[in-house]
Amino acid sequence: MNARKLKLWVLAATVALNACSAAAADTPDPIHKIKHVVIIMQENRSFDSYFGTYPGADGIPMRDGVPTVCVPDPQSNSCVRPYHETSDRNRGGPHSAKASIADVNGGKMDGFVAAAQRGLRRCRDPDAPNCANDGHDAMGYHDGHDLQNYWKYAHDFVLQDRLFEPNASWSLPQHLFMVSEWSASCAQRGQPMSCVNALDHPDNPPDFVRRNARAHRPGGPDYAWTDLTYLLHKANVSWAYYVMAGDQPDCANDDAACAPVRQNARTPGIWNPLPYFDTVKSDGQLGNIRELQQFYADARDGRLPSVVWITPANRYSEHPPSLVSLGQAYVTGVVNALMRSPDWDSTAIFLSWDDWGGFYDHVPPPVVDENGYGIRVPGMVISPYARRGYIDHQTLSHDAYVKFIEDDFLDSRRIDPKTDGRPDPRPDVRENVKILGDLRSDFDFDQSPRPPDLLPNGTVWTGTGMVPSP
Repeated sequence: MNARKLKLWVLAATVALNACSAAAADTPDPIHKIKHVVIIMQENRSFDSYFGTYPGADGIPMRDGVPTVCVPDPQSNSCVRPYHETSDRNRGGPHSAKASIADVNGGKMDGFVAAAQRGLRRCRDPDAPNCANDGHDAMGYHDGHDLQNYWKYAHDFVLQDRLFEPNASWSLPQHLFMVSEWSASCAQRGQPMSCVNALDHPDNPPDFVRRNARAHRPGGPDYAWTDLTYLLHKANVSWAYYVMAGDQPDCANDDAACAPVRQNARTPGIWNPLPYFDTVKSDGQLGNIRELQQFYADARDGRLPSVVWITPANRYSEHPPSLVSLGQAYVTGVVNALMRSPDWDSTAIFLSWDDWGGFYDHVPPPVVDENGYGIRVPGMVISPYARRGYIDHQTLSHDAYVKFIEDDFLDSRRIDPKTDGRPDPRPDVRENVKILGDLRSDFDFDQSPRPPDLLPNGTVWTGTGMVPSP
């Protein structure tokens, strides 16, 4: 090839490459086919307790159908193997930061029975999670006969078998991570830089303030750091947090001696933390926290916001000792409502459980920072674009939900004190942790939107009780 022909070839190749680059730049990111992200957060189940025998998943180690693991039982000087639990009511065990350390036991994952037995020493309520009789209940698991709808969703859509709780602790810190990627306690109202890391008790003032008489906080804690709704509001992205009226089950420790606390959309609490966030109040967004019955109307009428969180009350949460069947029926009703919605063709549902609830799991959680990850929990993706029968083996946490929302609606802007205009001393930007997988892998955006997959036995919350799903 002479010099002139070579120049012409190089020029043609450059033009073609630039054309391809321009075409790629003009091609919309397929993630934007998802216009509604709905997070359904249930309570207190480990992955192994629900999907430990699911075919193809990283479940309970077995040989010929018999578990090969056996967790020490200090009371009997023996050990307890995972076993099929057919009871609809389970107890689990303690699930504070201290209990997480004990259960993981340096990666051995063999502290579950002992932790449950230690909880018994402070037992005051026979139905409380720490009152688990001999502690063996923590080793029980359910299967597809007990969890027919949950296993059907896993079979028809996506099951995640390496999804970890973002923080190694209980419900309140997890729900703070779910909406803000941090759990902290703030010494001064309205001052994000006064906040300090609080893995277990974010609703209490920091120790250095607690020692001062001025630490009294009428009206509850103040969450001064930045949450996701701040970025959504700035970008004019709609959101709603739907709350079922009823009770909360958890105390702020493992003695489970507190009386049930009432919750609804107007009462901040462990499952409804957003009313305590400064950003929600200053942005005039408290009205976006709504009663659950409004969700069904919004879904039916095609008025779903772009980002949705849905939280149950105690009775339907699957939080021990609440019945598994009631929680599964409630979730089925929510999913059926979304599938019947005019918005179904552009919706992604992320279904998970907030912490492990003291139940056995065999996979040691990765350590990404001083807060987590916590013990593995079940996770599913249900969407018209979800892969069919796919098991996602990526390392994930609930941080991946926030990352997906930011990638979809915020041009990948993060809750980052260096860029979001509200500095705070959080230890890291969780969405950017290197080992965190990408939920895009759970979707096939080239496929035509799949039709609804309505399941039986769903229920719908009316505001005063449950009725069968239509």
